Amino acid sequence: VPKKLVTTVSGCADDALAGLVACNAGLRLLQGHRVVLRDDLQAIRGRVALLSGGGSGHEPAHAGYVGKGMLTGVVAGAMFASPSVGSILAAIRAVAQAGAAGILLIVMNYTGDRLNFGMALERAQAEGADVRMVVVGDDCAFARPGKAGRRGICGTILIHKVAGALAEAGASLDEIEKKVMAAAKVTGTLGLSLSPCSIPGSKPSFQLAEDEMELGLGIHGEAGVHRMKMLPADKAVETMLKHMTDPSNASHLSLTPGSSVVLVVNNLGGLSCLELGIVAGAAVRCLENRGIRIARALVGSFMTAMEMAGVSLTVMLVDEELLRLIDAKTMAVAWPNILAGPATTRREEVPAPIEAPRKPQDETGIGPGTARVERVLQRVSSTLLDMKDKLNELDRGAGDGDCGHTHAQAAQAIQEWMRSRPPPAAPAQLLSALADVVLEQMGGSSGVLYGLFLTAAARSLRGRSDLPAWADAMDAGIEAMQRYGGAAPGDRTMLDSLFAAAQALHSLRSPGADPLQVLAAAVQSAEAAAEATRHMEAGAGRASYIRSSRLEQPDAGAVAVAAVLGAVLE
Repeated sequence: VPKKLVTTVSGCADDALAGLVACNAGLRLLQGHRVVLRDDLQAIRGRVALLSGGGSGHEPAHAGYVGKGMLTGVVAGAMFASPSVGSILAAIRAVAQAGAAGILLIVMNYTGDRLNFGMALERAQAEGADVRMVVVGDDCAFARPGKAGRRGICGTILIHKVAGALAEAGASLDEIEKKVMAAAKVTGTLGLSLSPCSIPGSKPSFQLAEDEMELGLGIHGEAGVHRMKMLPADKAVETMLKHMTDPSNASHLSLTPGSSVVLVVNNLGGLSCLELGIVAGAAVRCLENRGIRIARALVGSFMTAMEMAGVSLTVMLVDEELLRLIDAKTMAVAWPNILAGPATTRREEVPAPIEAPRKPQDETGIGPGTARVERVLQRVSSTLLDMKDKLNELDRGAGDGDCGHTHAQAAQAIQEWMRSRPPPAAPAQLLSALADVVLEQMGGSSGVLYGLFLTAAARSLRGRSDLPAWADAMDAGIEAMQRYGGAAPGDRTMLDSLFAAAQALHSLRSPGADPLQVLAAAVQSAEAAAEATRHMEAGAGRASYIRSSRLEQPDAGAVAVAAVLGAVLE
């Protein structure tokens, strides 16, 4: 049975509604019932009241759509179960007694909901209430819907919005009923799932293989129309829209070039926001390629199926009047507060800022010759490329296993940069140029740390080429890394190797120092410091979240730094 973060299995529907009401001042619970109402019921006197509802487990539907400009109230059932006739009738009585000029029930097309809302309607009418019911069936899954008809799914929230805007504007019950029924006829939805769902305390209602997805399933885990192998997001979206608009499908939505639509990209509960954004972009692109104008696009979790990893696409054909109703202001907490405007993948990009021309650097001394620089950089690059697998392996125990990959990216970027132009011979210009390369191409925190080090070191070297300048540059680079990275020597990071090498390089400040001997000592110190990280407890970086007993290898970043210094010495 999948884990769920609930207090009790039996009380989860009530607890969810109580939490929603506790956090939103415009909502109230109806005593003794699983009913959420607007806090300002007095405001509906003389206006049409709108009630909806259904089983719990589809949050934020439907209670999230209660508020001025949308629903007056919602009746919630238990998990995936229709609400009781008694609670529906209580909600009708509450709004009728508040002075509503007619009541419209907006019901999704499921047998239990139709029966329970229908029974409550009959009893309310017998009491003299002016109550009507609209049944929404927007599912485009089945080519030949059975006697039960098309299921009501995420398109229902657009019907809530249209009805709510009309009611807020003072429209009559006859007008709202007529326009809502017309809007429902031009709305279609189709779902796609990568995983099943489950209600608290129960096993999943079905299973999908690791490489499978299911097209057209319902929001309670009911069977869809087709199981297929996993597709990339763009192909999956194409498949969905093709099925939704296929004329041979009796449930299809007719879309012709030039049509204007509202698009809803709905997270069925367990899809990541990243995936949802990719699907949304693919849906807009696919519709645009068909000559469809996406007047509005809503992206988010609107009607879910617990933790189901999946998405549904809803398309509503709109004219100017329908669009005004969709755009009308609402206080409902689950309705997205977005800027009114069309969706398009062809939006003009903001021009990239023009970089200020670089000031020529006044270099009084002569740095290492370009040929020597190229030899050093080639040796450094080939060393890092050869160590890629080793560094990744060292990093797996303490991070995400990509240290070798990011250093290899830097090495390849440096090689590509040298093929495009000769590297500067002046030390400050060389380090500054290398900083640009690693910042742009290396990625990860390592790229930024190397960029900080090289930028600060380059600044320290400006106008200097004496040996002590290199010791000062090393210190400046380390100080910049510590200032922004927060690590210190002994924290089991790349800084351990750099700091040890810097201490050895201080000998360059002594008159008559042999630079190669000093560098050899610095490399030896860096290698020893890298090995010593094997026995350290991580104090910074991703490894600091892991128990020290699990860290049995030296730090990958420290090993990489020692290898770079060794390659320079060679």
